Amino acid sequence: MKYRAALVLLASLSAASMLMAQKIKMVPPSQTSGANGKEMFSSYCASCHGLDGKGNGPAATALKTAPSDLTRLAANHGGVFPVETVVRDIKGDGTAVSAHGTSDMPVWGTVFKSLHSRNGDAMIAIRVNVLTEYVKSLQAK
Repeated sequence: MKYRAALVLLASLSAASMLMAQKIKMVPPSQTSGANGKEMFSSYCASCHGLDGKGNGPAATALKTAPSDLTRLAANHGGVFPVETVVRDIKGDGTAVSAHGTSDMPVWGTVFKSLHSRNGDAMIAIRVNVLTEYVKSLQAK
């Protein structure tokens, strides 16, 4: 199967089993709608960042670097959501988040590329932009 090379965190593990094992099980990425930011976030991000984006996902305690509270990104940047930084971090082009691209977290641009054999770059851009907009929607008011 073409997805074997790309690994993602298994979101369905319970917090209790993560605490006991202190190991994150890696699995091939599941196919999600590239047009649904909430679905992508739930499948690809929530295991570490939590469904609410606050960094409290079931795999968070097993990571070397605590996941960011994604609901505070705008507040941490003077009230302006850092679109370009988030896009770079999702794609793996940024260096701001040390956990991205290490064994703790796959680079999502690479994972998204593995999901699309045709029109890969266009589909990656769509997925990254839709996911960025969803993260923007999580910002604390």
